[in-house]
Amino acid sequence: MGCELTKLASGSNGSNSKSNNVPSLDACGPPPTDSRLPLTAKQKYTMVASWKGISRAMETTGITMFIKLFEEHADLLNMFAKFRELKTKEEQATSEELQEHANKVMNTLDEGIRGLDDLDTFFEFIHQVGASHRRIPGFKQEYFWRIEEPFLTAVSTTLGDRYTQNVEGIYKLTIKFIIETLVAGYEASANNNVDSGGGGGGGSGSGSGSGTGGATSRAS
Repeated sequence: MGCELTKLASGSNGSNSKSNNVPSLDACGPPPTDSRLPLTAKQKYTMVASWKGISRAMETTGITMFIKLFEEHADLLNMFAKFRELKTKEEQATSEELQEHANKVMNTLDEGIRGLDDLDTFFEFIHQVGASHRRIPGFKQEYFWRIEEPFLTAVSTTLGDRYTQNVEGIYKLTIKFIIETLVAGYEASANNNVDSGGGGGGGSGSGSGSGTGGATSRAS
């Protein structure tokens, strides 16, 4: 679109484009991404476009993710007072409490992925979510990584044929980036813990991208 506008602008002047400060066609193409983002401009565009398919099925994707998480790491169920008794896939799939938590986690991921255009805001938000897990009894840093494969499985299930090898590679880069940022926020909050009793995740922490702890801090 930008290239077409450049052509129109240069053609309508009837004179040398350089003399009129019109960008050359060599300048066309996607703008470069922030160097902190492990995605090219094309990969980021593909990620955001593909995520629209997930955003239309947030609850089912989230439930699939948690069922897979508990299938692979049954011990994590003990961290959730509200649904630790849900031992079967059928019970988990129909649990309103799990559905609510899955939605919160997916909404956090949604906000993070939609924030890839503004990495300063992205880092601030995801760091806060990571730091908030300091308040969860028994939570360990490595638990963040346990959501990686369940997330990819859930995305694959939701997208179906749209989950191509190229798209899979982009999702792997993106979820790794998000988890690394969660871990960085968790680690950075260690020093603050001594003085203030924990990092500041506020309400955002309840929907952690880790998918392992957000509800526990409020569970009875």
